[in-house]
Amino acid sequence: MRRVTLMVVLLSICAGVAMGDRQKLAKAKRDKKDEFYTQRVDIENELRHYKEHFKDKVVLCNCDDPRESEFFKYFIENFEALGLKRLIATCYKSQDVDLFSQGDCERAICQIYEGDTNGNMTLDDNEVCVRYLEGDGDFRSPECIEILKQADIVVTNPPFSLFREYVAQLVKYDKKFLIIGNVNAITYKEFFPMIRDNKVWMGVSIHSGDRKFCVPNDYPLNAAGCGVDENGKRFIRVKGVRWWTNLDYPQRHETLPLYKKYSPDEFPKYDNYDAINIDKSSDIPYDYDGIMGVPITFLDKYCPEQFEIIDINPHFFTLVEQGLPKVKQLTLKGVGRKDPYARILIRRRK
Repeated sequence: MRRVTLMVVLLSICAGVAMGDRQKLAKAKRDKKDEFYTQRVDIENELRHYKEHFKDKVVLCNCDDPRESEFFKYFIENFEALGLKRLIATCYKSQDVDLFSQGDCERAICQIYEGDTNGNMTLDDNEVCVRYLEGDGDFRSPECIEILKQADIVVTNPPFSLFREYVAQLVKYDKKFLIIGNVNAITYKEFFPMIRDNKVWMGVSIHSGDRKFCVPNDYPLNAAGCGVDENGKRFIRVKGVRWWTNLDYPQRHETLPLYKKYSPDEFPKYDNYDAINIDKSSDIPYDYDGIMGVPITFLDKYCPEQFEIIDINPHFFTLVEQGLPKVKQLTLKGVGRKDPYARILIRRRK
């Protein structure tokens, strides 16, 4: 890892900074409250599993103020170790929407870094090419789409509220990606078919619990688990966070050990669907060949060579091409209650 002095360089990025219009910023706070800065420890714990994917690649962080983004700092510090070709980061301007730069930069910027050019193992001002964008830096703008086309891999924490649009764009332009999202993305009708077809899967390092995210200084800390850390940074905790990616890694091909024997009493069938209910993924029977309804957290342990994903229920869509009936909500035979949780319908591969 190179020794870099990032903050002096990054703090000088936006010359002539100014606070945006207060009314517009207030509207931004009402409209968008899911723009959080990912902790460095979470980035390091996940990125260490993908080193072989980054050699000679162009990496784009297109939801990142480089002064605050630990993604940008991580890739600069590990540029040579990963063998990157180029690093690009784009920043949404804050005079209209206080998304990424905490109201400090009134123009959207793009930064390009191509490595330590003079070999002094320090990040120098002239090693980061900084240019203002013509537009507002929104990832959906034509200008930012042209930047996206240059990238091989996109790594960032996109707005949770725009997750559907964000992933759809990555798929449209056939990009490799490693992004943070909510576990409930499993239930999105636009997203689940990609999971079913093994076009996207969960990352390695986060499987349960909540995660701490830094927030701007004017973000309200009025929920449980919020606070200020030892470095004076404000943070909140977000539940159900997961990494989502289409970069392969060895752990996703490790089979889940199965030790339970099928018993009709322990694994009742649904009243309105030919499948048995499994309350815990660890209880999947090793000798049942039919369809099983498992919790959505099963995806943390999913091995595509071991299981086939059929459908998800109960939600407003079904995979009609599988010839399966649409089921609005599963009910358990003999129990007389509706299953209150979403279930992924799977089958063991033979």
